[in-house]
Amino acid sequence: MSNHFPRRLIGAALLLLPLASVAAELIPVETFARHATISMPRLSPDGQSLAVRMDGEDGAHALVVFKVSDMSRPVSMLRLPKYEVPANFVWTSPTRLIVEKGRGYGSIDKPMLTGEILATDLDGKHQDYLYGRDSMKYGRRAASRGTDRGWGFYDGKPDEPNGHFYMSAESWDSNDQSSLYDVDADHNTRHLIGDIGVADMSFMVGKDGTAHYAYGRNEKFDYVVYHREGSGWSPLTASQVGVSFAPLESTPDGQHVYAFFSADGGPTSLVEMSETGGDRKMLAPGDFGSVGDIEWTAKPAQPFATTLATGIPTPRYIDPNAPMAKLHRALSLKFPGSYVSFVNFSSDGSELLFGVSSDRTPGTYFLINTHTYKVQKLFDAAPWIDPKQMAERRPMTFTARDGTKLEAILTLPKGADENNLPMVLMPHGGPIGIEDTWFYDDDAQFLASRGYLVLQINFRGSGGRGIDFEQAGYKQWGTGIQNDLIDGVKWAIAQKFADPKRICIFGASFGGYSALMAPIRAPGMFKCAVGYAGVYDMALLYKKGDTHQSELGRNAMRATMGADENQLDANSPAMLADKIDVPVLLIHGEDDQRAPFAQFKAMKAALDAAHKPYEFLTKPGEGHGFYSEKNNVELYNTLQAFLEKHIGKGA
Repeated sequence: MSNHFPRRLIGAALLLLPLASVAAELIPVETFARHATISMPRLSPDGQSLAVRMDGEDGAHALVVFKVSDMSRPVSMLRLPKYEVPANFVWTSPTRLIVEKGRGYGSIDKPMLTGEILATDLDGKHQDYLYGRDSMKYGRRAASRGTDRGWGFYDGKPDEPNGHFYMSAESWDSNDQSSLYDVDADHNTRHLIGDIGVADMSFMVGKDGTAHYAYGRNEKFDYVVYHREGSGWSPLTASQVGVSFAPLESTPDGQHVYAFFSADGGPTSLVEMSETGGDRKMLAPGDFGSVGDIEWTAKPAQPFATTLATGIPTPRYIDPNAPMAKLHRALSLKFPGSYVSFVNFSSDGSELLFGVSSDRTPGTYFLINTHTYKVQKLFDAAPWIDPKQMAERRPMTFTARDGTKLEAILTLPKGADENNLPMVLMPHGGPIGIEDTWFYDDDAQFLASRGYLVLQINFRGSGGRGIDFEQAGYKQWGTGIQNDLIDGVKWAIAQKFADPKRICIFGASFGGYSALMAPIRAPGMFKCAVGYAGVYDMALLYKKGDTHQSELGRNAMRATMGADENQLDANSPAMLADKIDVPVLLIHGEDDQRAPFAQFKAMKAALDAAHKPYEFLTKPGEGHGFYSEKNNVELYNTLQAFLEKHIGKGA
């Protein structure tokens, strides 16, 4: 499901295997059930320290700092309360960091920012509470922060690490105001550098330290862009910034801006332009997909390479002869079949943190000196994953029934013949603005390791292809989107990848909705369906769950899924259970806040009333997707046995 509450609070039986030798080397379920312990590395401005997020199996999370010269033991550890996570952290100086707190509601969604910002020295001393709901209780300024009633978010920092950062704030007491502050993280002081009478705005700060843009979706769910004009703000029109526009960074001379841009609502490009839309220069065009990742130089930051959001990520160099382009190309040659991503530099640009990842590994992180080219390996994101054992993920395209070209990603069982395979269709969540990519996917790799072809489809409404493609999925939950999924299955059969007699569907969140809805729309196509943390009664979202609790969230739902109760019921699996002609497995966390447990209860009751066969697995203490490794092992074993019964050797 979409994450819109509020903005930024709101984004063991063996199966039939193609070869006996593969069965003998079955990868343990535990391999796929584990979470990466260390993630999100950030290099300090002096290049001497590394901050990372560390996750424990018990739901505990921490910000941990290492010296890059000794990754064997941490310098400090800032532990957060259970289920609270360091969702973002930034070095404001060589010795100090700020931390944006988030709360995890399950393994499917990213943690939601709580609007609280903390600060700490790298050695764990001088911890301070800078902004948030408990500012009157904690921090050195607690006695004078009685008016801090709202949410605060990191919104950038100066080029030079001087201990300051920029923070946007949204008040609980005002629904029509967004403010921007320059915050001194060392002394917990701040001063206002911009405000606008529109809620839910992000800001872009120029080289002069003032707010140049305010932009984002307002409370009505309309995307708006404002430019600073003197002491006020002027809305920018489509003639100035096209149909889609997001400012990224000022150019080094401060005279222009780098931005994502689309003139007509199609895939976005990377452009350089004047701040009000003139003198536009194309740096990297979109194609079938939008410009996705951007590789940046050290400060003052300039983009030197881009990839597209679709297909296998391939760097496109803006100036192939630029020093960073040459370095990136040289590193890429050292890691064939992988993508090299520059994470961040030391302030002087002499030390570079970079990651290497692919469809078969979550990634490894390294440090390189840009003068001597000496490379130091720092850590593997998931050292228990052996890339040699993992399956190929292959992006392809097909044409839907109405002529729309769509991307499909196939995960092909390693060592298997590519013809006539048992297949699992695995639709992603969202549905709006979310997309599947070529990179490593635990669920897809698990299913492929059990001999299944996995099909993932970036249906209309998915991200990565521009605003028009996203809006093509509005109010199409049970219709156009399901048609895309069904057409993808027909394509896989026509291409002889899939055995038409051995196809099941498994999805989480909106994918769980689709897992029950697609068999209703295409009777006889599927042999079984697995809904995980799914939405089954669309109207219920307006009554239960976290999305409906804000005006922005309600407007987002009205725009993207509709509000007519008759239409919602006509596209809700719980109201159409009598049309489900396949065995069903329902999996749900009992503490789910996004797709609340009431959704599971509604679907279970509907299946009971329709006398339809089903199995289920529920767990207390789990939210929107299981987090516990033990519970994930049980989930995978249950899924494995269910699929085997219906499209495996026991079918």
